[in-house]
Amino acid sequence: MNRRTPPRKKALQLAKYLRSESPDYGYLRTVFRYLRQELEVAVTAQPKKLPYVPTEDEIQKYYDVIWKSKNIQDILIIKVLIYTGIRVSELVRLKKPDVDQNGCQIRIIAGKGKKDRIVPFPKSFRETLAMYITSTLENKTSYLFESSWKKPYSDRGIRRILEKYSNLAGMQQNISPHKLRHFLFTWLKKRGIDDALIQPYSGHETRKSLEIYSKLSLSEAQKIYEENIKSFPV
Repeated sequence: MNRRTPPRKKALQLAKYLRSESPDYGYLRTVFRYLRQELEVAVTAQPKKLPYVPTEDEIQKYYDVIWKSKNIQDILIIKVLIYTGIRVSELVRLKKPDVDQNGCQIRIIAGKGKKDRIVPFPKSFRETLAMYITSTLENKTSYLFESSWKKPYSDRGIRRILEKYSNLAGMQQNISPHKLRHFLFTWLKKRGIDDALIQPYSGHETRKSLEIYSKLSLSEAQKIYEENIKSFPV
């Protein structure tokens, strides 16, 4: 069996032949498609592993430990994550003016893909969040959540908080911000909520769901969310 040239070295060799032609992405893609056919190389794809989604019992067990800590800010951080499904990178950038206390909505500024969106939170959470915001108005910065150093949290700082409670709860798998996000959207899906309503809150973009959502109003989505979130396990 012939020894293969390392991929990077082979790429450099091919680049010498192609550089003078100033190829663009489309040209290279077509060239390598024909090259694959000439060499009779089959297209193989690794099956995607389904993400781990905590069960309702696990989420309740996890939250019980958080509640017993009586750390109000930690409780609110995790409730915002689990009620809205926002990404940790979006959470750490939240500012107090981004929270619409009356409308029970949070505006995400320049989320994934540099796009703004609005996410809901339950009316039952409104008073607690409002009192927290009022109690922190004297802080110099306008970020919704700040560390003990009076500075906004880093992604890693939030992950450490969640990991701490995962350990205290004896969870088999660490509960990360993304697992809370998966749990919310999976839970909503099990409740029969259409992808068209989940999609704009999740920040994902698929052509199919965007097409359906274009026929619906944000107020309709908020109403359905509020009706179902009343039976949420936390």
